[in-house]
Amino acid sequence: MTTKQDTKQADLQKDTVEINSAQPLTTDYGIKVNNTDNWLRAIMRFDHERIPERVVHARGTAAFGTFKLHKSLSDLTTAGVLIDTSRETPVFVRFSTVQGSKGSADTVRDVRGFAVKMYTSEGNWDIVGNNIPVFFIQDAMKFPDVIHAVKPEPQTEVPQAQTAHNNFWDFMYLHTESTHMQQWAMSDRAIPRSFRMMQGFGVNTFSLVNANGKRHFVKFIWTPELGVHSLVWDEALKIGGQDPDFHRKDLMEAIDNGVYPKWKFGIQVVPEEKQDKFAFDILDATKVWPEDQVPIQYVGEMELNRNVDEFFTQTEQVAFCTSHIVPGIDFTDDPLLQGRNFSYFDTQLSRLGPNWEELPINRPVCPFMNMNRDGAMRHRITKGNVNYWPNRFQANPPAPLSQGGFISYPATQQGIKDRQVSDKFKEHFNQAQLFYNSLSDIEKLHVSKAYSFELDHCDDPTVYKRMTERLSYIDLPLAQKVAKNVGGDTPKKPAKDNHGQKAKGLSQLEFQPSTPTIASRRIAILIADGFDHSAFSAMKDALQKQKAFVFPIGTHRQPVTAETGEKVTPAHHLPGMRSTLFDATFVPGGKHIESLSKNGIAKHWITESFAHLKAVGSVNEAVDFIHLQINLDKVKVASIDGSKVQDSYGVVTAFGSPDELMKVQNAGESAKGFAERFVCRVSKHRCWERELEGLVDGVPA
Repeated sequence: MTTKQDTKQADLQKDTVEINSAQPLTTDYGIKVNNTDNWLRAIMRFDHERIPERVVHARGTAAFGTFKLHKSLSDLTTAGVLIDTSRETPVFVRFSTVQGSKGSADTVRDVRGFAVKMYTSEGNWDIVGNNIPVFFIQDAMKFPDVIHAVKPEPQTEVPQAQTAHNNFWDFMYLHTESTHMQQWAMSDRAIPRSFRMMQGFGVNTFSLVNANGKRHFVKFIWTPELGVHSLVWDEALKIGGQDPDFHRKDLMEAIDNGVYPKWKFGIQVVPEEKQDKFAFDILDATKVWPEDQVPIQYVGEMELNRNVDEFFTQTEQVAFCTSHIVPGIDFTDDPLLQGRNFSYFDTQLSRLGPNWEELPINRPVCPFMNMNRDGAMRHRITKGNVNYWPNRFQANPPAPLSQGGFISYPATQQGIKDRQVSDKFKEHFNQAQLFYNSLSDIEKLHVSKAYSFELDHCDDPTVYKRMTERLSYIDLPLAQKVAKNVGGDTPKKPAKDNHGQKAKGLSQLEFQPSTPTIASRRIAILIADGFDHSAFSAMKDALQKQKAFVFPIGTHRQPVTAETGEKVTPAHHLPGMRSTLFDATFVPGGKHIESLSKNGIAKHWITESFAHLKAVGSVNEAVDFIHLQINLDKVKVASIDGSKVQDSYGVVTAFGSPDELMKVQNAGESAKGFAERFVCRVSKHRCWERELEGLVDGVPA
């Protein structure tokens, strides 16, 4: 039986054709072509096939999926997508970086776009958000300036996709309202491990309106099932050169392998009558709603389960608008949102033309009819002899509220209309302190390193000296550490006393999977001729049962021969791959250790993995090889429950037979066996203790 959900999914694909068929090559007008080498028209077509790239969020990737509601919100809204728990709503989600061009790298330090298009039964609803819940400015009127400042400097057109330059930090200092967002951008949130491992936030304040006409203010949140995880900065820099497509390939790889990324959908709501009860203005996009004051209610789930069929027609032509809402959801007087509602729609006219909402990826899957007729790239053919309302046939009439027509909330207005902001909007430092105070020690360390890197690249003393002074409004030790590193004037006292308050949900280390998992984690196994095949195969099987992605990495890509004669074809060879592109590494024992010990790339692989705080595992003959590369005599060596398995700062080693070592029954903290202990360490994402205790380079004094 065909369901409504099946019909919606089919509608999204009704313009899709398959090129891998016997269909001959034709011209655009259907004539079969018999000679492609002497076809001048193809060049003419090629000369005109580019469209303008997005001014911001140019670099992105996307996937299809579904949204399911678990808890009806009928007490808050009339929006069917937030009421009907029997629905399965198709979605298209695009992730992106903000500042770089289409050709920039995935792993730059930047805010990430997190835009969700829901093809609901009432029309398209776009939640156009970021992986950070706040923004640099309060009013959209400043948006051209902040983007001009963050883009490459006009006299040189450098640097690409970086904030580490004079103009950006000059703008940041001169706009104190950016102070809170700076902290987020300098935190680990700006260098995510994966699009699948970052939160999404609607950023702006919207309204929910119920059947009785009562309004609640609302924020929208997506929280990943896999937890919130990041790269380390040295790793992010290297991946930018080694594999600039790292994040988009990561998303496609997970979906292709059936490990579908999922996010919990949450809302924060404030009744209209309580909007003035907070120390901050709830319409200010530079402020969060702290969870201890406005709890998150998780009411649904989104899963991405299908990769795009063609990048240009789907990922590149998809267009999101904050103004795309459905009945039961409405706007607010958030000044940033008001500007976005105009700007997002307007920019699509430049990129895609006036009929951009008719493109297959953008059009709704519910019935739609309007009076649009003309304009470039018009797709739809509408029969009939009227294109206006009212008309003598009563054709295409407006829909009243009772038939699902959209009605704006009749908000009460009072006072004098003027271009001003409230005193709450003018307070710019309390939440910057709140964010920094709420971070873990390792996250605070990374914030100081990020500011130090960014301001070190500013060559105008006015810029970096003023910015280090500004940090004393947040935390004096932070300001002093950064000033020392970048050459600023060391502040002697805080410019503003730190209030010492903290809030739940600001540290990303709070977001860990409910049960340990290594699903979709990329794990390398290093092998050379003479490796122990039984240890290799047992470990590979154990990891794959946990849904990890396992990659044999050999000294060459032709089959590698084990001690006992078995052959394994590596996924890559050492000169063609780097440790930065994997979450963990395992080295089996065997005679191949003699070869690996003479291989500079293999040795660096282990050293670099340790420096990037990743789990490293080895057994039998490989144990000494691992210890030698990372100089483990500097650190403590602890056995687990007196067994032969040792776990020293995430370096897990053992001696014994593969049958004994590779069983995985318990991957939690009490894990005793080698494989289960290694799985536990990988599931933690990083061994932060190495950096905190000075076991890796680059820790500021």
